[in-house]
Amino acid sequence: MIRILLADDDPLVRSGLRLLFAGAPDIEIVAEAADGREVLPLVREHTPDLVLMDIRMPEMDGLAATRALRSGGATSPEIMMLTTFHSDEYVLRALRSGAAGFLLKDTPPREIVEAVRKVVTGDPVLSPTVIQQLITTLTSDTGDDRRREARARLGILREREREVAMAVARGGTNAEIAAELFISVATVKAHVSTILTRLGLGNRVQIAVLVHDAGL
Repeated sequence: MIRILLADDDPLVRSGLRLLFAGAPDIEIVAEAADGREVLPLVREHTPDLVLMDIRMPEMDGLAATRALRSGGATSPEIMMLTTFHSDEYVLRALRSGAAGFLLKDTPPREIVEAVRKVVTGDPVLSPTVIQQLITTLTSDTGDDRRREARARLGILREREREVAMAVARGGTNAEIAAELFISVATVKAHVSTILTRLGLGNRVQIAVLVHDAGL
């Protein structure tokens, strides 16, 4: 059973999501938050597998709540943004903060349910509109300071870890990376876990963003 915490200040949105997930036998809503400030204590109380989070909330927004959750380390739940706002700034800040998914609220209901299932198994999910926007932004961003910082962080990786990080950034699955590098899937998983720990990152999306920030 996938346990979800809903975080959205609009009660109608939360009600709609409750109805949506009621039709999924493997998904359970365990708690709801109307503001980002409520998310951390509810996560501690209910230990959800995933937080489905809006960006704009009145006291603490979804980006700040995501950073606060991710600062808790590997025990924090996966985080997926479900929002109407998809500017370059919001997308990149959400992914850099540790969100593993970014969907727009006009995403078809069945795709939202499938996205939840994917994210809790470690597969990042982005709306097609967001993907195109992200590619355009990352390929046009020439911030020298950000590039130098990203390359310095990647420089602490061992050669094989760096190869795995590059493959993750290309969107490879564990099986595809294993075949590409002639290693086992278990070894790929171990390398990904080590990369996340050494770089202080929360998920594969952040690895990919860091590699792109480095211009590699």
